[in-house]
Amino acid sequence: MQKIYPVLLCGGSGTRLWPLSRKSYPKQFSQLIGTESLFQGTAKRMTGDSHGLSFAAPVILTNGNFRFIVTEQLAEVGLDPGAILIEPEGRNTAPAILAAAMYMAEQDPNAILLVAPSDHVVPDTTDFHAAVQQGLSAVQNGQLVTFGIAPDRPETGYGYLELTSKPDGSGAPVPLSRFVEKPDSKTAETMLAAGNYLWNGGIFLCAAQDIIAAFEAYAPDLLSPVRNAFEQAQSDLGFLRLAPEPWAKCEDISIDYAVMEHASNLSVVPYDKPWSDLGGWDAVWRESNPDAKGVS
Repeated sequence: MQKIYPVLLCGGSGTRLWPLSRKSYPKQFSQLIGTESLFQGTAKRMTGDSHGLSFAAPVILTNGNFRFIVTEQLAEVGLDPGAILIEPEGRNTAPAILAAAMYMAEQDPNAILLVAPSDHVVPDTTDFHAAVQQGLSAVQNGQLVTFGIAPDRPETGYGYLELTSKPDGSGAPVPLSRFVEKPDSKTAETMLAAGNYLWNGGIFLCAAQDIIAAFEAYAPDLLSPVRNAFEQAQSDLGFLRLAPEPWAKCEDISIDYAVMEHASNLSVVPYDKPWSDLGGWDAVWRESNPDAKGVS
């Protein structure tokens, strides 16, 4: 049974869903679909044992304003966190993921991380676990694995992943050719027809040591401030507060820009099951199963 350490990112504001989602109470903590918040659904999706996987308690990256919301919502669904790391300020996903990798590498040098946003809708947990299991073989060969969502429309609001070949339907990892920025509508239509482009799901599976090595190779300027923020962190009521002074020196940059777009050891697990990031009210409407008249 392969142990997987979930890393949940839940520091964003989700302002595109204002007024329900706002800076003080962003969308991941709201009940947009069903009776649980998106954060609760994400945390529950990364629990249990299935497909040869055993999920450890999740590591949470959030900010000070949300720390008690995180613990309350986990308690409501009967889950305990492995650790809650408090970011002094938002510096995007690269510093957050590096801090989580450093934390987990200290706990378990062989840790395999499953890094995910906490505001996505993935209805079928069994299918998701099967996709994670598919990615393990690539991770065990030193690959950084990302998950690509099979597009069902020429979406211009997502970034894309260009694969070296079309997915064969098996769900097996495919080497990544390149990242593609959010396209215009004509380009999106062309990519949809090509068949070897997937939406960038923003979910990653990797060994903690491998992602740290990738930062060393492609984003070395982040290593010192993140390491200092981690080593100078203070425990506070069960939370681990990263030190603010070194953290402020971190570049505000996403994991894609900092590392993934430069790395040569990337594979993509195609995921052709339902998924949404609920990036706007139109997405919420689609996920609410509207009838033929568009009423949900």
